[in-house]
Amino acid sequence: MSLNPTLLHESFEIAAEREGALTERFYELLFSRYPQAQALFGRNVPAQQQKMLQDTLLAVLEHLDDETWLAETLGTLGATHVDYEVEDHMYPWVGECLIAALEETVGERWTPAHAESWAEAYGAITKLVIAGAEKRRASLV
Repeated sequence: MSLNPTLLHESFEIAAEREGALTERFYELLFSRYPQAQALFGRNVPAQQQKMLQDTLLAVLEHLDDETWLAETLGTLGATHVDYEVEDHMYPWVGECLIAALEETVGERWTPAHAESWAEAYGAITKLVIAGAEKRRASLV
């Protein structure tokens, strides 16, 4: 199976109906599984951080068919995360916790196809984010 925008949108919409549950659960999972990540999130209050994550996910989903937007926006996000001291090896933590939070939030309507589509989408997102991070690091040398 390849990236399936319908499954991505469907599962995100179900999760979004549960106002804040997805992003709240995401951070709970991230900080419990990877406590060292918590230090990276001191700039914003939790509610603000959760809203930024939800808005970013929504924007990516709205632009799945716009490769230029995705490359530019996610590249910029990666560059910004360099300044926040995020390291490339941390991105899989986020994907793992995001997909786990989606599965919990969507509940019984979650399927293996949702998991596969989100894993593929997150992999593609990560590549673009890391490309932006690498470009930013190269500019600092």
